[in-house]
Amino acid sequence: MNLRRTRLSLLAVGAAGALIAGGVGGAVAAAPAAKASVQDDFNGDGYADLAVSGTRGTVSGLADAGYAAVMYGGPHGLSTANRTVISRATTGIPGAPEAGVGFGYTLSHGDLDGDGYADLVVGGIGGEDSVIVWGSPSGLSSGTSVPKYRSLSQTGDFNGDGKTDVALFRTAHSRHDDPAGTEAVIWFGPVSRAGKPARTADFSASRIGATEVISAVSGDVNHDGYADLAVGAYQGEGNNNSYFLYGSASGLADRDGDYHGSGASSGTVGLGDVNGDGYDDFIGGNGNHVVVTYGSKTGLSGPVSDFTQNTPGVPGASEGADGFGDSLAVGDVTGDGIDDVAVGSPGEAIGTIESTGSVTLLKGSKAGLTGTGAQSFSQDTAAVPGAAEKGDAFGSAVRLVDINGNGYADLAASATFEDARNGAVWLLRGRPEGITTDAALLFGPKGIGAPATAAWFGFVLG
Repeated sequence: MNLRRTRLSLLAVGAAGALIAGGVGGAVAAAPAAKASVQDDFNGDGYADLAVSGTRGTVSGLADAGYAAVMYGGPHGLSTANRTVISRATTGIPGAPEAGVGFGYTLSHGDLDGDGYADLVVGGIGGEDSVIVWGSPSGLSSGTSVPKYRSLSQTGDFNGDGKTDVALFRTAHSRHDDPAGTEAVIWFGPVSRAGKPARTADFSASRIGATEVISAVSGDVNHDGYADLAVGAYQGEGNNNSYFLYGSASGLADRDGDYHGSGASSGTVGLGDVNGDGYDDFIGGNGNHVVVTYGSKTGLSGPVSDFTQNTPGVPGASEGADGFGDSLAVGDVTGDGIDDVAVGSPGEAIGTIESTGSVTLLKGSKAGLTGTGAQSFSQDTAAVPGAAEKGDAFGSAVRLVDINGNGYADLAASATFEDARNGAVWLLRGRPEGITTDAALLFGPKGIGAPATAAWFGFVLG
């Protein structure tokens, strides 16, 4: 099931679980402690943080007004006590809560003003502008409106000048057979707290202009120092696809005769170096398949690798409703310098329990992504908190990020429909052998004092 577009329609027409914390895991020999990239660290303490969308949360009595919550990382993992919940009702955030706007529908992050603290870009599905919420030593506080561009965003250094830029999209989601189109612009960094970029460049004339953009990730597939952009988009007649734009001194553009997509019918895309050669590779969800196209000096090229739940070494079996690849995340779980891929299957059945969901970890190697040593997790897995229930959609969203700075990316996974659609998020630790379930953490909106009722907590993880 393609949750992204299905849930978009549900949200557009639409008017927490308990905190269960595991203990701190034992000592692990291995990779040296890693200071978080500033792009992931909202409070500048050297540890990555996790942003979670509650896009259908009720705020100030207004249904589907939405919010975003941030749990701050530390040496023992996420702190659900040290958190920030941001909505249009939060002091310093421009605008006011409005029913149906779905604040938190999209999240991206990066140090947009160059002050050493990551900032959070929060978009919605309704008519209001996106908001940049600024990082600081005390975490996220105060915000600036992003006029006109109110849906998806993604950060990266697209012109290679060492400053973080942000690609902004305004997509008119039609919910019909024909896409309504997307306006797209880059705000080149630094972006001032008055909302003024150094300059802008429109790239609506690229191939994505005629589509409805669903997802976007940045990376560098040809190792030229310019961030590139992979986009998942609805292209019409019920079909999604992927599109690829290369960075340059002037911004983002198509390259005639080069790779322009295919292989992302779920609308999910990822970029990361899964063979350790220094070039980021493209990963796309393609209707119960995960496809990989490898980066090179000349860009994306060569044969496409294809993974399903029927691939040798991959747990489970490929079935029509699984949604294997409906969510994707890329990061180095094992600390070997090669990225791995987390694959969400929110429609996966466990035994006779329909759509309870699962997440599979595919490991990178010098030979590329492989099914060898793949792992699968669900609420039915030993030591994973919770219970597998019909319709939970575990794996709705996934993220791989090193929360405790030990050199191994941890797995954050959500079940948007857990607890009567309140939603919940799990954090499982990364280790040299892969993902482990010791010290597993489960939290929902009730446990962090956020609006809970049918909030779809975990719709996006940023």
